[in-house]
Amino acid sequence: MSQEYVLETHDQFPRKCCFRIFGEDRIKQFNIQAGEEITVSFDIDAREYNGRWFNSINAWAVNRNMQGQAAPQDPAAGQAFLAQQPAQSVPTATPFPPAQDNGSEGSADDLPF
Repeated sequence: MSQEYVLETHDQFPRKCCFRIFGEDRIKQFNIQAGEEITVSFDIDAREYNGRWFNSINAWAVNRNMQGQAAPQDPAAGQAFLAQQPAQSVPTATPFPPAQDNGSEGSADDLPF
């Protein structure tokens, strides 16, 4: 037996992810409720079938977040999010260095190589 859930992040541009919990004992142990603030640990696996690739996202741990309240749900939206995940910090990328002048000003060919 397995159960699928959808989580939504609290990023500037929220993302949604569907994950699965295998086993009736784990479903009861995790006891995820709609609108609940949780952190999900999961494994991602990919498999090929008929030349196409499919991903599986399987949860192996669920932790309750003690700070904050659950986000309100909009019943008019038509879709209920069964779980939500808080925003995760992402390492900042270093910006590209400024463009260098290769001395090719005046040539008709402006390709960089």
